Amino acid sequence: MRVFTLVFSLLITVATSQTHDDGAETINNSPGHSSSFGYTGLEGPLNWYGLDRKHNGLCAKGRYQSPININSEIHSGRGGISIQIPSASADFENLGTTVEVALSNGLLFTPTGRYNLAQFHFHTPSEHRIHEEEYPLEVHFVFKNPAGRVAVVGFVFEITENRRGNALFENIFSQVHKIASPGTSVRLNRLMFGDLAAHLESNPVYQYSGSLTTPPCTEGVSWFVSSKPLALSTKMFNAIKHVLKFNARYTQNALGEKNLLEVAASELDLASPELHEPVKHELR
Repeated sequence: MRVFTLVFSLLITVATSQTHDDGAETINNSPGHSSSFGYTGLEGPLNWYGLDRKHNGLCAKGRYQSPININSEIHSGRGGISIQIPSASADFENLGTTVEVALSNGLLFTPTGRYNLAQFHFHTPSEHRIHEEEYPLEVHFVFKNPAGRVAVVGFVFEITENRRGNALFENIFSQVHKIASPGTSVRLNRLMFGDLAAHLESNPVYQYSGSLTTPPCTEGVSWFVSSKPLALSTKMFNAIKHVLKFNARYTQNALGEKNLLEVAASELDLASPELHEPVKHELR
């Protein structure tokens, strides 16, 4: 009952708030730097706005939110999008809300300019759906340009039983058991990105303007999602899932449409007495 009351109060606040967010918050490179949040109960996506109303307004009221269901209305094409990441060593850290590889010596080239790599992290299950299909895992490579604009390159994964998964991620996930607890990290050696770069350039890439998928849900993020899944072995999927658990935001409304939290709030009959009166249980 307490959970319902708090969520109901949040929906009332969303429905009646006259505050407009201009989306001008500073965009952080990593999930979790805006405020404490999670993926379950009152720390989860339904209450991100309630956790920090000053900064997380777009989580409840933004109309260009991510992730989305990628369908035929989302532009896709080959060419014009490429990444250049030299082989390197990097720290692999458990942030509590995700696991992240801190690596800054990479570039993203797009028709509108060049971006610098900040880090890449993982979500299970996938946050984006492609033609309604959900995938077991998704990786986000986060880039930023000198003007502070953010671009994210996303790849979903598909489990394979008959062959080895993508070598880069098999290498990374073989070490994930060493960072099972939040705050722990391990050094990764000889990460090689050549095959990943070739995969991105040789397959259609979905492109749209959306948001961060974690608080503060800032909009204006350029998304590039590869249409072809990467291969992932069952063994490595189980390894990463055991550490990540569940850390995916729910699918948002179509781009430009009213935020789903606002829709839910408007659909509630706020004047209905049964929503305000305590539930009475008869003893038998």
